[in-house]
Amino acid sequence: MNEHSTAPTLTRRHFIVTAATAAGGFAIGIGAVPRAQAATVIAQPWNDENAYAANEIDAWIAIDPDDSILIRYQRSEMGQGSMTALPMIITEELQCDWSKVRIEYASPNRNVREDKVYGDMFSNGSRSVRASRKKMQQVGASARVRLIAAAAAKWDVAASECAAASSVVTHGPSGRTLRFGELAAAAATIKLAEEPAIKTPDQFTFIGKPMPRIDVVHKIDGSARFGIDAQIPDMVFAAITACPVPGGTLKSVDESVVAGAPGVLQVVRLENAVAVVATGSYWRAKQALARLQSDWDVGEAGSVDSARLSKEYREALGGPMQTARNEGNVDQALAGAAKTFEAIYETPYLSHTPMEPMNATVHLQSDRLDVWFGTQAADWATRDAAKATGLKPEQVFIHNAFVGGGFGRRDANDELKQAIAIAKAVKRPVKLIWTREEDTRQDKFRPHAVVAFKAGVGADGMPTAWSMRVVTSSIFASVGRPVPKDKPEPQAVAGLADNGYKVPNTRVEAVIRNTHLPVWFWRSPGANQHVFAIESFLDEIIAAGNLDPYQVRRKLLEGKPDWLKVLDTAAEKGDWGKPLPKGTGRGIAICEDTDSLCAQVAEVTVKPNGDVKVNRVTVALDTRYMVNPLTVAEQAEGSVIFGLSAALYGKITIKNGAPVEGNFDTYRMVRLAEAPRIDVHLIPGGGEVWGGAGEPATPPIAAAVANAIFAATGKRIRTLPILDHDLSYRSV
Repeated sequence: MNEHSTAPTLTRRHFIVTAATAAGGFAIGIGAVPRAQAATVIAQPWNDENAYAANEIDAWIAIDPDDSILIRYQRSEMGQGSMTALPMIITEELQCDWSKVRIEYASPNRNVREDKVYGDMFSNGSRSVRASRKKMQQVGASARVRLIAAAAAKWDVAASECAAASSVVTHGPSGRTLRFGELAAAAATIKLAEEPAIKTPDQFTFIGKPMPRIDVVHKIDGSARFGIDAQIPDMVFAAITACPVPGGTLKSVDESVVAGAPGVLQVVRLENAVAVVATGSYWRAKQALARLQSDWDVGEAGSVDSARLSKEYREALGGPMQTARNEGNVDQALAGAAKTFEAIYETPYLSHTPMEPMNATVHLQSDRLDVWFGTQAADWATRDAAKATGLKPEQVFIHNAFVGGGFGRRDANDELKQAIAIAKAVKRPVKLIWTREEDTRQDKFRPHAVVAFKAGVGADGMPTAWSMRVVTSSIFASVGRPVPKDKPEPQAVAGLADNGYKVPNTRVEAVIRNTHLPVWFWRSPGANQHVFAIESFLDEIIAAGNLDPYQVRRKLLEGKPDWLKVLDTAAEKGDWGKPLPKGTGRGIAICEDTDSLCAQVAEVTVKPNGDVKVNRVTVALDTRYMVNPLTVAEQAEGSVIFGLSAALYGKITIKNGAPVEGNFDTYRMVRLAEAPRIDVHLIPGGGEVWGGAGEPATPPIAAAVANAIFAATGKRIRTLPILDHDLSYRSV
């Protein structure tokens, strides 16, 4: 059961309805939402014909004579729903009929040629809506004012006497009307002296309504095109394996084992990988690749394992660090505390493991490159492809597709660079697909992290001081961004330095220890592991004083009404304090991430043999504002499952320098039968900023579950994953 306090409830009786449209796309309707409110996503373009369209108002909007409205979407749709939300923002200001809206991906190539007319095309950090909102409002408002101006000119009346609504401009005094389709051509020629004002949140009439995501029906009926679905003429298939130890190189490979094999076209050697290219099918290339015997130069990294990394990280806890936050006098307060606590928390490397493994299809010609794949950053991909080919950026055509899971992984473009290198060698269009094992083991991982806590409490058991020291790897260094010199990079201390608790003496420090393993942004970077650490350690302190975890958090958050609201909502809706049977416990956790607040209460049962069942998770989420409450609630649910998979099962083990886990048999996900009931309560608090929706519900779940396990069994979990621990107990 899923409860969305501000969204419609969807039951088995509600169903998705599809209907063909004249544009060749599909109209989407859900039983809870009237059919007339349904927008349309057009069939995915696989060429660059979407760069321009007839009847354009501007690069963003085209309006046909039949009043159908094309809105372009410049970011990436990974299931987060922004392909619906951003056009909703434009619709709010444009005052058009949502049922007449068609949506398509904006052209990265046009973005290059027209001086970034679409701006930033990157989807990351829960930024798609909040980084685009003002621009999308301005796009819609500008088009509306130009349509009104066109109507006023036709009627020879003042524009101030006219208004737009539901794709119609009306002249107030006379009641005359003109449809948008009748005005578009004239509106396109109008230049505004200045941009019109945009609405404030209190003026919204369409933003904030729950609307079905426009991409869902395509993903259900199979018509959605992901990168892996690309098919182009004369295409060959490539399977690849990179050095098992990241950073290693290829020494040699015996190609004779596949010589003369049916359909095998070529073995391509790269600096750190080897690929087999075949005609007919990817399976043929994959089977041939499995027969190759490659020799790798792994260097010193070949002797590294997880135990060694853990030991080195823990030893580094006593060394010099950079300070991220320092308030009061922590050492003095600890010396005078009634009682002190110390604990070390550790979280492992994790893989992104998107359901669609990495892939790219490329057609390289002397003066043009076409690429079909799903990317979180089409503009970055254009840049990287131009560099890899030597072409100019305007000669690169990225045909973006729906993304089968990203979570930060799909902006490195390493699969794109490999596909280009293979295409150069075989001089044919190439479709490269990674195996699931390659996708997992050649990932760019969530960092390994160790956090050492010290805390002191007063006679009342309330914390008076705490120190947090972090050892982890630099995501910035791995990505290629400048690393701060005088302070830790933000994700190294996320969830710790920005905790909301009023502890008068607080110090947060960090040091970077990079390894041969590449690390990357992973859903809610830093916070996804550090919130587990701080919220669990706080519970240790609370339990020692026999205090209530919810009430202590309330005291520590005094003076912060927005934090208290989400905490109180989670506690109330999660039945905090109500009796539970033996072996069942509740845990609570709260955090701020991507400018949003999220509190969760987990109800967990642990059987005497140690089996864990997460029964229910109650989520209170404040994203400050919401474009589409339905999508926000869905993102919270997905975040819980994503974070729960990591908490219960997730780890990448290193042996002889190489990641061990490769497929879903060893790198487990939460399965349907294991999924808890998730109740989502949306309580947007407003304010100066817009928060993100795709990430803030990921960090609290590990701590909420671990704290619930302690409440049920008395066993404290300080390292993840949870199911590495013996949680059995004697039933009395």
